[in-house]
Amino acid sequence: MSAESVGEFRSRARAWLAANLPRLDSDDAMVLERDELASWRRARELQQKLYDAGFAGICFPREYGGLGLGYEYKKAFDAEALAYETPLLLNVPSFAICCATILDMGSEEQKRSHIRAALRGEEVLVQLLSEPSGGSDLAGVITRADRRDGRWIINGAKTWSTWAFAADYGLCLARTDWDAPKHNGLTMFLVPLAHPGVTINRIRQVNGSVEFCEEFFDDVDVGDDAVVGEPGKGWEVASRQLYHERRTMGDGSEYTSGPGIAEAEDISIDLLSLVDRSKQGDSDRVRELVGRALVHRAVHGQLSEHVFHAVAAGTLPPAAGSIIRLDMAEVHNVENDTAHAIAGSAAVVEDDARLLDVGTRYLGRQIASIGGGTTEMARNVIGERVLNFPREYAADRGVPFNQVRRGKAAEGGQK
Repeated sequence: MSAESVGEFRSRARAWLAANLPRLDSDDAMVLERDELASWRRARELQQKLYDAGFAGICFPREYGGLGLGYEYKKAFDAEALAYETPLLLNVPSFAICCATILDMGSEEQKRSHIRAALRGEEVLVQLLSEPSGGSDLAGVITRADRRDGRWIINGAKTWSTWAFAADYGLCLARTDWDAPKHNGLTMFLVPLAHPGVTINRIRQVNGSVEFCEEFFDDVDVGDDAVVGEPGKGWEVASRQLYHERRTMGDGSEYTSGPGIAEAEDISIDLLSLVDRSKQGDSDRVRELVGRALVHRAVHGQLSEHVFHAVAAGTLPPAAGSIIRLDMAEVHNVENDTAHAIAGSAAVVEDDARLLDVGTRYLGRQIASIGGGTTEMARNVIGERVLNFPREYAADRGVPFNQVRRGKAAEGGQK
């Protein structure tokens, strides 16, 4: 039996989408509210539909529940899915970052169990990386995992974990050896968030969103089957995870499904609609601003494609994913700045213009420059690992972690 061509696959997807998923402009589509559990339940239901119909995990291997198809099939499906309600919530970080990391670094059992469950809509996975006292130094984590009676006992805290409130498992980086240099004493764990020792609190941002969470681990016990990779080699797993995160933030992952970040209606701003609502379509200045922003978006799409194929072909190193992550922040900022310039004072008041959402979005403008690692960190990665500039000096490089000077907030980590 000959393989289905991209054109045949696209035609089949087009027909199935029209018959089975609601269009975004219909009354049957549910408004996407990433902070609400109802939206997450809906996403799981839609994902189950995709799985049953044979459209889930297009680029994930068949043995783990996917279709095992090439990137061009994913792009064909994405193009057809633009007008429909799809389970966008599950793309990031569950599929494109966490499942992708497990695919690269996990055990065979972890791949068969968790990737398949995620593709069926049964599990959601998140990242548990940042810590209250850690800043951008991920290798300096002080959440600890101690060996006790054949189990790993995790204690500590994580923060800025996106959508942890809706998740089943988290990839948690913890320190397992305090005598080793900071990059060498880490282990990655796949932690069940329903564990009684895990407490999750939601963080309210200035724009009202509560998508971020903080987590506290009190004697959370997990077995060896929770270790992703090998004990003491957690930095290798974290590095691969960051690689997937940076590509994903730039819409460059093959493991997403449906519209990417640049097209998601609740993230990307519809500038043409904004011009109509503000009644400024005759303004040369406004047309120039919108044109500039749309060009940025179009160029980003081309850049994302170029970097993806260059990394796949080996002409660019995997670290080049930081290029599209950096550019995505620029696109996001240009769009937000443009929208704010067009809306003017109407963005900060609730009136007949109904443009307050522009001002609310602007309050969260810096998220794109922080999420997935700051833009400053992205520039460092590009300089050192893509352009081969000399590495920055680090006073703690090669020093046992228990001898590294840290602030008072971290002093309890060695107890």
